Amino acid sequence: MNTILIGIIVANVLFSYKGFNDYAFFRKYEFHIGSIRAGEQIRMLSSGFLHVDILHLVFNMYTLWMFAPVVSDALGDFSFVLVYFGSLIFGSLLTMLFHKDDYSYRAVGASGAVTGVLYSAILLQPDMMLGIFYVIPMPAYVFGILYLLYSIYGMKAKNDNIGHTAHFGGAVGGYLITLIKMPSLITDHSLMTILLAVPIIILFGMAKLGKL
Repeated sequence: MNTILIGIIVANVLFSYKGFNDYAFFRKYEFHIGSIRAGEQIRMLSSGFLHVDILHLVFNMYTLWMFAPVVSDALGDFSFVLVYFGSLIFGSLLTMLFHKDDYSYRAVGASGAVTGVLYSAILLQPDMMLGIFYVIPMPAYVFGILYLLYSIYGMKAKNDNIGHTAHFGGAVGGYLITLIKMPSLITDHSLMTILLAVPIIILFGMAKLGKL
């Protein structure tokens, strides 16, 4: 597991570092609706290895380092990789779905993949405690629900440059892949499975009603 996780982190660091120092490289591989619709689908994957700055990179990699072992220990190394890359693609696909007509939309970051791993870990261990700002204790499932509700707010408000849609898509990917790999969670943690699905249902309900 350590080798796989370290490999993913190293790939993020090297790719992001190249982007920090090469603007043309950054622009070539970032998520950009217009370019993707013109045929450059590689951006849906490559953008997940670019970051805006060091802080953005460190935050994502630290979060991944903290929660990846929960997923790999429970599901195995292969399934961890599936959750990571599946969530990355889910995040890109949902972003395409919600921003398909905004040809100038741009985004970068591993946040979709990392959020998928985080949501998978929460689903696997919903009773674990998280230290918000390293001080405030909060049950993992409460954090997961609040995080996605905040993402819905961000998608609707559109008042910042955060890729809330990719975060949400990543969480959906991590949730679905984890349940497919371990369907027993539906009966073993049935209440938590339902609670974690509530923000997902709200999002697609709002989209159906044209509220986003």
